[in-house]
Amino acid sequence: MEKFGKVKELVAAVEADAVKFYENGNAAAGTRVRKGMQDLKNLAQEIRAEVTEKKNAK
Repeated sequence: MEKFGKVKELVAAVEADAVKFYENGNAAAGTRVRKGMQDLKNLAQEIRAEVTEKKNAK
């Protein structure tokens, strides 16, 4: 559950930059959104692997 909490924190952190990018057209914020989404993807993949491992261990 710790990593799931990190996912929620990451989404909240990226939200401000997403607003800056989509509503204000701030290109630098778009770059930060892209990086945040990549980090989110990697974290989600780690969670998927843990869930699969735990499920198969039963």
